[in-house]
Amino acid sequence: MQTTGVVTSYIDVAQVTLYAFWLFFAGLIFYLRREDKREGYPLDPDRSSGARGTFFPPMPEPKTFLRTHGGTYTAPGGNPDDREIRAVPVAPWPGAPLQPTGNPMVDGVGPAAYALREDVPDTTIDGLDRIVPLRLDSDYSIEPRDPDPRGMQVVGGDRQVAGTVTDVWIDRTEPQIKFLEVELAGGQTVLAPMTMARVNSWRGQIKVRSIMSHQFADVPKLKSPDRVTKLEEDKITGYYAGGTLYAEPSRLWPAL
Repeated sequence: MQTTGVVTSYIDVAQVTLYAFWLFFAGLIFYLRREDKREGYPLDPDRSSGARGTFFPPMPEPKTFLRTHGGTYTAPGGNPDDREIRAVPVAPWPGAPLQPTGNPMVDGVGPAAYALREDVPDTTIDGLDRIVPLRLDSDYSIEPRDPDPRGMQVVGGDRQVAGTVTDVWIDRTEPQIKFLEVELAGGQTVLAPMTMARVNSWRGQIKVRSIMSHQFADVPKLKSPDRVTKLEEDKITGYYAGGTLYAEPSRLWPAL
């Protein structure tokens, strides 16, 4: 019996398939490791004398992305972060903790750090501002069975009154309350993240434990009273997050 062109009689098909899968998987890992370097690379050393690291595999070629509402973004290299770090290492070895040199909550150090997002409002798929005060959108309202924060006093971590809630800012894409608009004693208005607040409807108070009452005055301000940009949103949430560590000296050390 003559057999012609029967390749499977001379090679191990299962083994060839296995090797082909290994090659494909290795190529996939190489591709993904290059693509994930479009953000956050090259790595900045924690010492000024060190070289910026890229490691293996090398950085990908820049790619330009089209935005939904116009404009482009190029990665890598589209949003370099050249901010001065206002903190110094507490020890000479790499990876040592940083000691703030100023006000860490304002300077964005440690838990108060924030990303350099665009200084423009985030938008919905329809091009509307995603986060807006309730007074600007009559399509949304607070559920009558839930406590209405408006008019309640805001109390800081020192149990002192910082101000009064004048409005709530909603997220149109969720929907949910994103920020509380707080009017301070001097008439200044700041935002407080709803996720950092605890509502006590019985007392008519909202407690924001992460910062003290006098520290509300340093909350990052808005350029527009009715709009919050992506950068402002990160700065505000970073400020309150930083307060969980830096608002009071006793919070810097272990509880036990």
